[in-house]
Amino acid sequence: MSDDKNNSYDVIIIGGGPGGYNCAIRCGQLGLKVLCVEKRDNKKLGGTCLNVGCIPSKAMLHSSELYEEARTSFADIGIDATVKLNLKKMLESKEKAVNGLTAGIEFLFKKNKVDHVFGFGKITGKGTVDIDGTAYSTKHIVIATGSEVAKLPGVEIDEKTIVSSTGALELTKVPGKMLVIGAGVIGLELGSVWRRLGAEVTFVEYLDHILPGLDVEVQKQATRIFKKQGMKFELGRKVTGVNKGTSGLSVDTEASAGGKGKAFDADVVLVCIGRRPYTDGLGLDILKVATDKRGFIETDHFKTNVENIWAIGDCTHGPMLAHKAEDEGVAVAELIVGKAGHVNYDVIPGIVYTKPEISSVGKTEEQLKEDGIPYKKGKFPFQANSRARCNHETDGFVKILAHAETDEILGAHMIGVNVGDLIAEVCLAMEFKAASEDIARTCHAHPTLTEAVRQAAMDVEGWAMQM
Repeated sequence: MSDDKNNSYDVIIIGGGPGGYNCAIRCGQLGLKVLCVEKRDNKKLGGTCLNVGCIPSKAMLHSSELYEEARTSFADIGIDATVKLNLKKMLESKEKAVNGLTAGIEFLFKKNKVDHVFGFGKITGKGTVDIDGTAYSTKHIVIATGSEVAKLPGVEIDEKTIVSSTGALELTKVPGKMLVIGAGVIGLELGSVWRRLGAEVTFVEYLDHILPGLDVEVQKQATRIFKKQGMKFELGRKVTGVNKGTSGLSVDTEASAGGKGKAFDADVVLVCIGRRPYTDGLGLDILKVATDKRGFIETDHFKTNVENIWAIGDCTHGPMLAHKAEDEGVAVAELIVGKAGHVNYDVIPGIVYTKPEISSVGKTEEQLKEDGIPYKKGKFPFQANSRARCNHETDGFVKILAHAETDEILGAHMIGVNVGDLIAEVCLAMEFKAASEDIARTCHAHPTLTEAVRQAAMDVEGWAMQM
């Protein structure tokens, strides 16, 4: 924190994650006197995403992918290598990435004249925040406290053998058998890490499909690919209990609709059933800040029901995504100074960082059918993409959905290597309300994976030329 002893601010932001720190930086750029409060015990900025979520998981995904590729695929392209896993070094590499980025936020705070303090921020009245016993006054309060792991009744997480996503990033030994409760984004990403490093990984999912909410074609293709990689799926089942024994864990399950039980042995159980908003102890009750029955803070264009108190990110409704929180943080900062802060919720991409990656933006086919919106579909497989063939990474496809009458792009869904990057082109097009023809008639470099996006756009009107 700065040496300024004056505890009065224009804006106090509770939470130093992606929403909070980006809001703070933008406030600083706009000339506001701003304080960002972070409660994390390790006294590092960045929130869940940077410390125990997005960033460390991507470091482990990258390292494990390289390990498996070197072990199983190098020989096919003429590289003979002897590969040995050094898990200790891999974990150190992950921490190095995290530490560098957290230090980077502190640098950005200094650059933009943002004060920060480590402690627990609690709203004590209109325009007042208590931080570990010290009172601060402010014109605006921004709640950016994020979310925490949702707990499964009857299953106690100890972060050793029964772990959350946090503990799954700290395992010092590759488990023989890992059982993942939940086949959503986080479960699949972390489960895939340990599968590549040598664990036998089984997913138990309450629904009859993986990746709830995604395009059905993508769900089906992903299931086939992941099974081929060696992942096992028990769909339509729910976990009823986890028992610890001398030789490991026993996981009791039954059919989701009730009925016959089935038990699984495991060395580690990873609980990934979602996240819930973190709003406990913030003093919301003092000013009667409205929340719903699940604890999410109710907002109207980021404003709570209490004047000059704002809320952004995972503690509010909407997708629990770091980039959604970032955009909301910027919007709030701009609204505070009278600018037109805005977030287009129709153009927020979602990415699953498995291998291959999965990305989506906008409406799915199922949503368009449900809403009665006429649409056209273009689809292109990576099997027909020259760069994918050269790289021996041909799994997946690109699908683009456009309005049947106006040709405006309504959504895109991709599964394949690097589609987390490829989706950005479609997001930009959608932000400008482009037609599929706009992408189809834009020159793309050859040979690149981006050509698959262009060919899918061409296919909307039936003139894809490379398949």
